[in-house]
Amino acid sequence: MTTLENRPNTALLVVDVQNGVVEGAPERDSVVANVGNLVEKARQEQIPVVWVQHSDEGLERGSDEWKIVPELTPDDAEPLIEKSYGDSFEDTTLETVLSGLGVGRLVVVGAQTDACIRSTLHGAFARGYDATLVSDAHTTEDQTPWGAPPPEQVIAHTNLYWTHQAAPGRTAGTVETKDVDFSGTS
Repeated sequence: MTTLENRPNTALLVVDVQNGVVEGAPERDSVVANVGNLVEKARQEQIPVVWVQHSDEGLERGSDEWKIVPELTPDDAEPLIEKSYGDSFEDTTLETVLSGLGVGRLVVVGAQTDACIRSTLHGAFARGYDATLVSDAHTTEDQTPWGAPPPEQVIAHTNLYWTHQAAPGRTAGTVETKDVDFSGTS
């Protein structure tokens, strides 16, 4: 139902599942396993998998922390978008890649829930994409020392409010890994 013309396809968008981003995050192993399961399912169904990799002063390009976790391996044919802002669309080639693939619907997974995941979801939605968040395939680090709620509450709150996101001509929502349907019906 996207507002983007001639963009009937769906893509799995894997955001920042990097060593230094998910290290120590709640449910890290199960989240990474869920992402891996979705990557395999997308590949089997010939759904594009688009990888996003963040770098900044604290996550230096080429460092071990910057690398995608060893449990996940992008295929050489799958687009990899490098970014330096929270929103995966900001100052990147993501829109061009998705347009070229005819993608108007995104299934979003990765990290960090309260930063790059939220920014990317809102960025996609504002740009006309349908955006589904996989509720058990994203995580974040503990930011309580800086006044944030505990990570589990951040994740639960993000799942809650994204479930009820609405805008003319676009759909949003959340779905568990086991219920992901890349055909766009759920």
